Amino acid sequence: MILVCGEALVDLFLDPPKGAEMAGRAVAGGSPFNVAIGLARLGVPVGFLGAISHDGIGAMLAERLTQEGVDGRFIVRSDRLSTISAVATGADGQPSYGFHGEGAADRFLMPAELPAELPPEVRALSFGSYSMAVEPTGGALALLAEREHGRRVISVDPNLRPGVVPDMALWAGAAERFYRVATIIKASDEDIRIAWGGKLSLQEAAAYWLGLGAKLVVITRGAEGAIGFCAAGQVELPARVVSVRDTVGAGDSFHAALLARLSQTDRLSIEGVATLDQAALAEVLTHAAIAASITVGRRGADLPKAVDVQAELARLG
Repeated sequence: MILVCGEALVDLFLDPPKGAEMAGRAVAGGSPFNVAIGLARLGVPVGFLGAISHDGIGAMLAERLTQEGVDGRFIVRSDRLSTISAVATGADGQPSYGFHGEGAADRFLMPAELPAELPPEVRALSFGSYSMAVEPTGGALALLAEREHGRRVISVDPNLRPGVVPDMALWAGAAERFYRVATIIKASDEDIRIAWGGKLSLQEAAAYWLGLGAKLVVITRGAEGAIGFCAAGQVELPARVVSVRDTVGAGDSFHAALLARLSQTDRLSIEGVATLDQAALAEVLTHAAIAASITVGRRGADLPKAVDVQAELARLG
């Protein structure tokens, strides 16, 4: 099992305004929530750890995880309200976010609410997005990551959102707690640009993370593909030519498929990740890129199932 840790919320997708009205639809989301569902759809046993409200939105989120086959025994139910993320998509398909979550349930996971011990079937933990940087949730999850360091694979996706935690220095310090115990770091080129203000190249950022102890660093570059860095060297994967509807959930789909493929090829262990060769890394990146390419062809974070990825692989020969 992979245990995905972090926030669950609703994305409120807003249509362009018509006079004084903006029509929209509320969809279950949140980066870790999406990764958990992505893993379940790819056939990998997965659980979700996070605080979810008792309100109507929270009930929908918890039910959605159950319906998708995500193990809910690690969920902490809260009397606080759910976070709402308003998403307005531009003509270029790029989303802009407005978060309404101060004091919400996903920000108030307490250290005492963490499981005292994880069951042996948990082989890896995934952390990501703003839940790493808001307190007390960030501190609680950091304690969990530090406790499990060296025992299980730790995968981190910063998924930086300046609209949630506008102080990048604060976010950088919070994320550093996770980077220092990470086995895998998956980030976008935008994450790196925001985090370091454009002062570090992708290669320099990857070298920094590898120097902290990460065994695999993967950087996605949107239309320019992805690059993976490991002890065996660097693998660059060109972008696939696809019709983009929007990019919501693309990074989460990539992260989920990356972990899923490592699990399916029996490499989801600290040693397995550390001993990846370039051919194995290229194969893992290919699966992840295909999953992400399917997602960008759909509206919202509608991550693919295993049959979708296999069908696309078969089509490509």
